Amino acid sequence: MEKKELRKYIRELKRRYTPEEKREMSYPLWKKLEQNECFQQAEVVLGYWSMEDEVYTHDFIIEWAKEKTFLLPCVRGDELELRYFDSEEALCPGEAFAIPEPVGTLFTDLSLIDFVIVPGVAFDARGNRLGRGKGYYDRILKYCRAYKAGLCFDFQFVDEVPIDGNDVRMDIVIH
Repeated sequence: MEKKELRKYIRELKRRYTPEEKREMSYPLWKKLEQNECFQQAEVVLGYWSMEDEVYTHDFIIEWAKEKTFLLPCVRGDELELRYFDSEEALCPGEAFAIPEPVGTLFTDLSLIDFVIVPGVAFDARGNRLGRGKGYYDRILKYCRAYKAGLCFDFQFVDEVPIDGNDVRMDIVIH
């Protein structure tokens, strides 16, 4: 299946679940993430503030930001910039995808990130990831040596994700 077809297929599967069902399906994934040794040891974590069709992360980030430094991406044109997550109250509407973004301090030293929680449309057992097609994460992940954990629902874990030279492989996929 080509990237475009796979995105459409997964989008149709996502529509079968209500936001509440997707939120409920997210909690066991948090537990798996919390049990990951690399996550446990990480001090600086790059996460994502979930959209309605993604694994829900809001409460997870709020809780773990009490113990770890959490960063969230902000879309600026064709690039992601990273900012410190301070609190849910310190989020403002983002310029892309209507995702709330932190207004905290800019973070630029990718070498300090220990762990990245990566959203995606689909993942496979080899750690390949299909994003939404803009390349935001791939452009930043190729310079980031941190442990990369893809996070997805079971129906997003597929036999094979089509890849190209720009795609960055995950160290683990939690589903």
